[in-house]
Amino acid sequence: MTAKERVAVALSHEEPDRVPVDLWVTPEVEEVLMQETGTDDPFDMRVKLGHDCLMSIAGIVASFYMSEELEYVGPWGITWRQVEFADGRGHYTEIASHPLAGDDKKLLSYKPPDPEIPGQYEELSDLIERFGKTHCVVGGILGSVFEGPWYLRGMMQFLQDLIVNKDYANQLMDLVMNFHLKAGLKMIDMGCDMLLAGDDVGTQDRMLISPGLWREFVKPRYAALFQEYKNASSDLKIAAHICGYAEPIIDDLIEVGVDILNPVQPLAMDPERLKRRYGKSISFWGGVDDQKVLPFGSPQDVEEEVRLRLKQLAPGGGYILCSSHNVQPTTPMENIRAFYSAYERFGAYPVKI
Repeated sequence: MTAKERVAVALSHEEPDRVPVDLWVTPEVEEVLMQETGTDDPFDMRVKLGHDCLMSIAGIVASFYMSEELEYVGPWGITWRQVEFADGRGHYTEIASHPLAGDDKKLLSYKPPDPEIPGQYEELSDLIERFGKTHCVVGGILGSVFEGPWYLRGMMQFLQDLIVNKDYANQLMDLVMNFHLKAGLKMIDMGCDMLLAGDDVGTQDRMLISPGLWREFVKPRYAALFQEYKNASSDLKIAAHICGYAEPIIDDLIEVGVDILNPVQPLAMDPERLKRRYGKSISFWGGVDDQKVLPFGSPQDVEEEVRLRLKQLAPGGGYILCSSHNVQPTTPMENIRAFYSAYERFGAYPVKI
């Protein structure tokens, strides 16, 4: 069974030969894993490690880690800067300035990037050419509707816009959505099996905005986006990336056509409860805790975490084993190796744990 076939079976809520596997990592971890697998290509590295899903990202979130400069301006006019971890073992990127902060009139002259420029899809084209027949190819268009606008406007100001400046908020959200609509359709036309869209609207224990506001501003745009995507390809699978707590809107996500929920952070939502309540209607991608267990646990803790998530989420299909977000460079490499080792030992169907 190929990786592509394995993912397709699992997302049909059936059990393939093994649970599909993936792992999200930061560039620093990616570099070490490439060295350990003897390749300088990130996709070759993932294939060697047994990944079933291979992803390329376009759109506003592609601005993360876009440059090695300490500060840079991305295609959307956002200024980004690198911030080193305190122990010096890596860095993260954060927004230094928002091009639409302040005066509302800036939006009148703002021009987003052109989604038709082919250069932003070169990596995806290469990925499909090399692995499109054997692996599940994912097109990432994150920050699709809610997150992209606050990158441009500033979070505090955009959250205020949702309450007191609704016409502006709608105009800005449509601008961002329209780019990701065209980018997603381009990726489908190129041959993607799955699109990963979505926006972080969850904190650790509650939503960042109320479910009512989400249904007013985000849900109708998801419905329009996802309908267009599925009109373009009836076989396409749509994954929604929503960090943190999002349980109040899972029924809504299913209603608008979401097939997979990602990244299923177990310290924010109980995976066992999600599987029991929603497992026949939606699949899960993620689940392995990288807030505490992967970075701070022992290899044995990692093995137990992998076994637990397989036990909770894998029966009956509908699960892609993965970290619950990007594994950070402060994570011990022995813990990352323990993740893959545990998968090799316990990831075959029928799951017996």
